[in-house]
Amino acid sequence: MNLKDGEIGVEYIVREIVTDDEEMDAFLFTLGCYAGEPITVISKLKGGCVVSIKDGRYTIDNQLAEAIRI
Repeated sequence: MNLKDGEIGVEYIVREIVTDDEEMDAFLFTLGCYAGEPITVISKLKGGCVVSIKDGRYTIDNQLAEAIRI
């Protein structure tokens, strides 16, 4: 299951990041989003979702949400 399918308010553990785009992978890593880290969907938007990673909140688009496997 990817993050786009996740429920609001539930904390998930990132299993893996599935992407061939090294830039996207590096960007997610700088946010603290990598395998083994907790992530929570705060809200869903038309073009993506708001997530909580560590102590920060970020808006990510659907392409990023689909790359994050939970």
